[in-house]
Amino acid sequence: MVILTEETISTRIQTGNNRLKIRPKEIVSLIILMMVVILVINVGLRELTDISSPLAVVRGNSMYPLLREGDIIILSKKSPEEIKVGDIIVYRSLKGNLIVHRVIGIELVNGVYYFKTKGDNNVLDDKFLNEYDNGLGVNQDRIIGVAIRIGDSVLKIPYLGSIALILSR
Repeated sequence: MVILTEETISTRIQTGNNRLKIRPKEIVSLIILMMVVILVINVGLRELTDISSPLAVVRGNSMYPLLREGDIIILSKKSPEEIKVGDIIVYRSLKGNLIVHRVIGIELVNGVYYFKTKGDNNVLDDKFLNEYDNGLGVNQDRIIGVAIRIGDSVLKIPYLGSIALILSR
């Protein structure tokens, strides 16, 4: 029997036959520590990647199973001619939101690059989200960055961005 008082309130997590006590103060401390670590990483990555915001939190499930809601991806800056089909880009939607999708085609019209994009888990490309400029694709000026890849894997911090999503709602 556990008597709950203000001093002994704890969250118990069942781990096999053992019980791990996590006090609310410890949870708050852990969340604050994670936020500080993300801030430090963000500042350091700004210098390395030359992007004002090199971390992006994934919202929604359009890139599932590769990326899940709450994953944080790390971005690099690439010139439009360096972006290739298959790259995962972050771009600003026409409504101002950030979208994380894969490049499925590239058009060069009058010296301007347009990127056709699609979420891996979406049936249709972003043209059907009304995100293409003049029906050509996402204009190069709307690209924020490209997800850093190591081989076939995207450099990400799984689920850690869930805290930011909860706080932004």
